Amino acid sequence: MTYNIHHGEGLDGKVDLVRIAELIKRERADLVALQEVDKGVARTQQRNLAGELAKLTGMTGVFSNNFHYQGGEYGNAVLTRFPVLAVKNTHYEMLRTNEQRGLLELTLKVRGREVILLNTHLDFRHDDAERVLNLIKIREVVSTHAGQPVMLCGDFNDTPVSRTYSRLKLFLNDVWEMVGQGDGFTFYDNQPHRRIDYVWLSPTESVKPLKAWVPTSNASDHLPLLVEMELR
Repeated sequence: MTYNIHHGEGLDGKVDLVRIAELIKRERADLVALQEVDKGVARTQQRNLAGELAKLTGMTGVFSNNFHYQGGEYGNAVLTRFPVLAVKNTHYEMLRTNEQRGLLELTLKVRGREVILLNTHLDFRHDDAERVLNLIKIREVVSTHAGQPVMLCGDFNDTPVSRTYSRLKLFLNDVWEMVGQGDGFTFYDNQPHRRIDYVWLSPTESVKPLKAWVPTSNASDHLPLLVEMELR
């Protein structure tokens, strides 16, 4: 699952981690890439959102700080049912002084095999220059894991008709395009109307996508994207 949780705040304006955890458990996710995660931030009462979600779901939580905000930290996180062998967080080059963003990289042991999970949240502005620049770093990190299955998850803040999307497709496969059905919209503006959250997979015979779906929820201003894969 990849899910921008909007610091736990749903469409009703309430911060409610229980409903996010219940959604994760209901969909039986083994790996969850989370974006917009607070830790010690004033707006969420200095709570550790990744830590709370890990306890609520019975999973291991890994948080990565990308910048300091309201007295705390703000970034991406991963929940996993598989052992974590290594963790690395890389900060992207920024073109503007605003919100530092990063790429969270986990090496996981899945049934005796190493699988690489990458989690990111790219710049949101209409000008795509920073998003396109960040793709250079993403491609560099993916290339360091040649021969291993690599899954890249996250909120890319761009649609399938963008430069961001077309350049990602040069070295990764869009799992929704492979096995999803329908529009795959994940972002709300009164109603879901854009596909900007993705799961990408390195070209490999060792992982086969089986299906992808977007469940309904009001727990965030995004919808989660889920993918079922078979490890061969």
